Amino acid sequence: MVKGRRIVVKLGTSTLTHSSGKLNYQKMEKIVRTIADIQGAGNDVIVVTSAAISVGTAKMGLPERPKDLKYKMAIAAVGQARLMHIYDTLFSEYSRTVAQILLTGDNVEDEADSKYLSNTFQALLSMGVIPIVNENDSVSSVEIESGHHKVLGDNDTLSAIVAKLCGADLLIIMSDIEGLYDADPRKFPGANLIHEVNEITPEIIDMAGGAGSSRGTGGMMTKLAAAKIAIDNGFDMVITNNDNIDNLYDIVDGKQVGTLFRRREKC
Repeated sequence: MVKGRRIVVKLGTSTLTHSSGKLNYQKMEKIVRTIADIQGAGNDVIVVTSAAISVGTAKMGLPERPKDLKYKMAIAAVGQARLMHIYDTLFSEYSRTVAQILLTGDNVEDEADSKYLSNTFQALLSMGVIPIVNENDSVSSVEIESGHHKVLGDNDTLSAIVAKLCGADLLIIMSDIEGLYDADPRKFPGANLIHEVNEITPEIIDMAGGAGSSRGTGGMMTKLAAAKIAIDNGFDMVITNNDNIDNLYDIVDGKQVGTLFRRREKC
């Protein structure tokens, strides 16, 4: 396994939950084991996670996600506590320590805040801690839905911003699709997977469209926005299917999996 890299792994709601919206413990346990193994090989790993609202909805026994903003924010708080407890329990089985970091748009926009945040990541990683990052939905959802703040808004963008702050070499976005196709594979079975992208062109943007899973907020357009951040800031990004967790090993080893958005070389 390639060692000494700094890797951000983004886990979306569709990766972590069943179609019912409840956590998929079997998949989550395998993801944690794989990430612990990759870190154990000598890599720094940061996890950007979704699913707080879905987990909170299940924890409270609600039939569906709340539609009222204040209840959505409240449920996110319940879900985040449960989600971190599960991460901590699972990673502890492999002798790994995790830390929770919740972000808002202010944290990454403000120059001083972003510097302190970057220093916090550096300190945690130097101690062998795996940071678990999520947007602070109990605070920032008001900003997002009112239009006052649109810096984050989805965890694909958040993961790219975190990768930039951490000085990452690689961002891996686990999704319910294999990668970027030249047409929507759900509608066109003959669509071709694009293996490598070096620039986000109008043609590439045209290939993306529509929302992702009904349980998540990100579609391919949000992933292209994240890819642009990656390309422009000197780190690679890969989109891979979450059905095969072992893809993480192959991606870290530089094998062709999903769609690679290759970093722009610095002059």
